[in-house]
Amino acid sequence: MALHGKLLMETVGSLALKGNPLGDPRLREVPVYLPASYTEGTERRYPVIYFLVGFTGYPKAMAQTHPFRENVIERFDRLVAAGRAPEAILVVPDGFTRYGGSQYLNSEGTGRYEDHLVGELVGYIDGRYRTAASPAGRAVMGKSSGGYAAWVLAMRHPEAFGHCVSHSGDSLFEVSCVADFPKCVNELEAYGGDFMAFLDAFRSAPDKASLPHSLVNVTAMSSVYSPNPKGPWGFDLPFDVRTGQVVEKVFSRWLAHDPVRLAAKHAKALRGLKTLYFDAGTKDEFYLHLGARALSRELKSLKVPHVHEEHGGGHMNIDGRYDEGFARLKAGFAAVVRGR
Repeated sequence: MALHGKLLMETVGSLALKGNPLGDPRLREVPVYLPASYTEGTERRYPVIYFLVGFTGYPKAMAQTHPFRENVIERFDRLVAAGRAPEAILVVPDGFTRYGGSQYLNSEGTGRYEDHLVGELVGYIDGRYRTAASPAGRAVMGKSSGGYAAWVLAMRHPEAFGHCVSHSGDSLFEVSCVADFPKCVNELEAYGGDFMAFLDAFRSAPDKASLPHSLVNVTAMSSVYSPNPKGPWGFDLPFDVRTGQVVEKVFSRWLAHDPVRLAAKHAKALRGLKTLYFDAGTKDEFYLHLGARALSRELKSLKVPHVHEEHGGGHMNIDGRYDEGFARLKAGFAAVVRGR
């Protein structure tokens, strides 16, 4: 990978993830990108962007090259060199679980991923690198599940993050999530309508990429939003596996994590953000553009400054939108970059 800057792989040991319910590793490999100017001196401090990958995304894969497209690190490096992104440290945290993702939250079904990221990784990076170690010098940015987590972590942790960028982030669960429940019922037919049969097949499958997406997704989301350690699956499903009807008692637990519903509780933190930018495509297959519209409307009612944009794309193959997100952070970091 020919970069102007430098890519390092950090192995981070986590006490927060030790003994997690799914038996996932507590040692995490974290890509860390340093801009070219980082090695030119010893005094200058740099803002940090924590880039959160989406569901089934694997941080180490973000560093792998592809013959026909840039990975996110190559893209960021090119934009920095062109003056279109901030000279910043880019960190790609690892929130992966055996089910494909943790939403970067704490859950008794998956583990303490929020504590790991905010309570451990941020301090680790500040201790290892010359960072602008304050909320004004830190951004959380992501796409899809990563975009969701960017919203939630920025809301909950104003002591850590002063900037938030979300591309196609999960929101308005009663629209975006419920649409998948009937698909799950249909996909279960291949397993005799038995969710445990699917779960056993998932756990034992050497190639999980070929398994039905809606079922894989609802498994991961249920493990985060509606864990039940005493249940046969380790979580509760938010729908009836025979009819697809919503189980309100369970789905209400999901809704408690919806950014649209969380915004009012965290309005003060949101108003304090120096950057709050989010977008989604009007052809998003999971209807996340509708969630973004609902969130923007809620933020306006709460008098939270933000920028909400739409584009003509869908949910996939929209890496070009990161250019706008990085540009927004360049503007937001301007005071930090100037050393103020």
